[in-house]
Amino acid sequence: MSSAIRLAVIALFAVLLPATSSLAQAPGYVRVTFVKAALIAGAGGGHGVLTYRGRDYPFRVSGLSLGITAGASVTRLEGRASGIRQVSDFAGTYSSVGGGGALVGGVGGVHLANAKGVRIDLQGLKAGMEFAANLSSINISLK
Repeated sequence: MSSAIRLAVIALFAVLLPATSSLAQAPGYVRVTFVKAALIAGAGGGHGVLTYRGRDYPFRVSGLSLGITAGASVTRLEGRASGIRQVSDFAGTYSSVGGGGALVGGVGGVHLANAKGVRIDLQGLKAGMEFAANLSSINISLK
């Protein structure tokens, strides 16, 4: 009978404690600097670093926006990336809805998502003169 109890306890732990595979999702920390100029439609580019599972992965970012946008700015954003199963999931094309303003200095934020299920939520400071509420397509490529 004790082997039946032992087997029941092992089965209970197997059901209640999910196994963590090497492909399990882990959050990442993102820092990015983005320079942008716009009048209705805008373009910009920049660079950043993804910190994921204790390692730093530099990347490039470029993008286009369309909406109510005017001005030029430099934005430094920080935030979290979720839904990453492996580092290569982070690279790709993201769609976003964002907004913010700067008159010498201000704040901005953006929420990004790509087709691989990665979501990035960023907030930070802007320098320059820009007012924006737009839809954007942003491309991230690992260096």
